[in-house]
Amino acid sequence: MNTSKSEIPADLRRSRGALSNQTGRFDLQRNVESDGWDMEEELPPFRTELTLEQAKSIITRNTSPDLPFDRSLNPYRGCEHGCVYCFARPTHCYLGFSAGLDFETKIIARPNASEILDKELRRKSYKPDTIAIGTNTDPYQPAERDMKVMRGCLKVLSAFNHPVGIVTKGTLIERDIDVLASMAQRGLVNVGISITSLDTSLSRLMEPRAPSPKRRLQTIRRLADAGIPVRLMMAPVVPSVTDHEIEAILQASCVAGAKAANWIMLRLPQEVSPLFREWLEAHFPMRSERVMARLREMHRGQDYDAQWGRRMRGEGHYADMIAARFKIAMRRQGLAPDLPPLRQDLFQVPLAVGDQMALF
Repeated sequence: MNTSKSEIPADLRRSRGALSNQTGRFDLQRNVESDGWDMEEELPPFRTELTLEQAKSIITRNTSPDLPFDRSLNPYRGCEHGCVYCFARPTHCYLGFSAGLDFETKIIARPNASEILDKELRRKSYKPDTIAIGTNTDPYQPAERDMKVMRGCLKVLSAFNHPVGIVTKGTLIERDIDVLASMAQRGLVNVGISITSLDTSLSRLMEPRAPSPKRRLQTIRRLADAGIPVRLMMAPVVPSVTDHEIEAILQASCVAGAKAANWIMLRLPQEVSPLFREWLEAHFPMRSERVMARLREMHRGQDYDAQWGRRMRGEGHYADMIAARFKIAMRRQGLAPDLPPLRQDLFQVPLAVGDQMALF
């Protein structure tokens, strides 16, 4: 196993995805320097720190032409699942944190998210459309067990008859089946369960604090049995590491009850690229160059190309091959490319606390 100068000792980052905690673009003053004493300082291990943030707004808008939604909601910043490939890691840099170990240990919860969501949905100018949750960080990461921020938001969306699409690796979503099943009966919700590999050992290396692949398949089954539409999200496909599992993952997901499937190629924006390359060198040194060569082949010689229309799946022979294999495997399993559209016509603003009740 190779060890870089920036790598944090294994005993200090146990069960974490990133191997280091390099400074980000907006944290230029973070430097580790000797204090002059001829002794090695003992550093504390990286433990999860939960901070509360009072949100001023909660619905985030986007105009990206390659996204199927124009608004999203994030109950948390950072994600304890620690997926080393997570494209959202650079967002932590805006807070003055590292995209490395900080991203998976310094978690920020927004306990007033449901209250702010209620206010934003009541605005006279608001027009309903599907809100995506889980597109940046996982709403069902461990902190949600006690914080219940996501559950609060779901209750608000249900009360307004507002459509929502959820993506998660977290089996904690099963706790909210009561709310989700009710919304599903009204055509207001669908869920994407992310499975990147069926190999337990590999999953533990890539996604150290996420539920096991077998457990996620059980979650698909439990959601499907409750009448909640579920799609498999193979996101990301990692060249030369997980690409051989496409057919097996689709088959297992179909058996579990998924009705649709989708995929995204590995994305390495900004600080994610050096973090992922560091991880590759440590765990798959013999494949490292092959993986990066495939990625650069798909992104015009770069580790990543953020161009709309190319960033999700890349281009070229390899990308075309993965797309063809996925399409054939979906057809073989009877999986659709999309779940049925969610209803928007049921949206209705409920009476607020303190409003005069209708007399008739």
